[in-house]
Amino acid sequence: MNDVLTVNNLKVYYFTRKGVVKGLDDVSFSLRNGETLGLVGESGCGKSTLGMGLLRMPNPPGKIVGGEIIIDNENIVPLKESEVRKRIRWNKISMVFQGAMNSLTPVYTIKKQMIETLQNHKEMEEEEAIKIIKKYLNHVGLSEDILRRYPHELSGGMKQRVVIAMALFLEPKIIIADEPTTALDVVVQAQIINLLKTLKKELNLSFIFITHDLATEAEVSDRIMVMYAGKTAEIGTNYQIYGPQGPAHPYTKGLLSSTPRLHQKVEELDFIPGVPPDLLNPPTGCRFHLRCPVAFDKCKMKEPPLKEIEPEHFVACWRCYEDE
Repeated sequence: MNDVLTVNNLKVYYFTRKGVVKGLDDVSFSLRNGETLGLVGESGCGKSTLGMGLLRMPNPPGKIVGGEIIIDNENIVPLKESEVRKRIRWNKISMVFQGAMNSLTPVYTIKKQMIETLQNHKEMEEEEAIKIIKKYLNHVGLSEDILRRYPHELSGGMKQRVVIAMALFLEPKIIIADEPTTALDVVVQAQIINLLKTLKKELNLSFIFITHDLATEAEVSDRIMVMYAGKTAEIGTNYQIYGPQGPAHPYTKGLLSSTPRLHQKVEELDFIPGVPPDLLNPPTGCRFHLRCPVAFDKCKMKEPPLKEIEPEHFVACWRCYEDE
């Protein structure tokens, strides 16, 4: 499969009064056509920072300070903001933000918000915009009746579907879904997940799916990218991460062993001791070594590179390199 997105050595830093927070530090990966890449990791590991960085809109005081984001053979990092807004954002790559309730303006009808979004990106009459909106509402299983309603009149699942439709109607090929099932009950979560899988197949979309829920990630993703403290710890196929052999990185192993499973007793659950490092002053060497049960001297002194240990399986861990 061809790559629709290539990220090389991307760095997003937050310039605060206390110093520079290295929220995303030298991250590289690719996204293939028609693929879902899952991003997992603890809070603060850089998942949402990566998502916003790919849109060229990191939350202030964040800035992209290095690296490449290549879409359609074009590096969008050096482009002017006006050009990104006109040609790239929502046209080639869009985002379903975390918490649909916060993404919709409560004092505007759904119709006004959707038309405004379309007309800000493309010059068109309202009649043409309504046709496009109805088409994508149909794609996400909503009737056109909701256009006259306000966000508070919709259920959580309906609001999430509206946000998904808004992410789609400029026909981008890359969709970033930042915890799209957060705050929804389990039935609605299943509906939204099934909807995303259907849209992926029908519209030939490529997804970056951000979540804390490892079980959900196993359900929707073709490959998994595990992040820790602004770095990539491991990238592998769904089978390589969740299969019988299991993951290679100690951090990924810790995440999986701390996740409840069917027929597993509560007392069998494990946990990762300690807390993630302060990214104002990250530790030398591997950023996980302070919490790692198998760390040795080299882990404390030298940062491990992300290396391929088998086809399509990349790990940043000195323990995993037989020749090192």
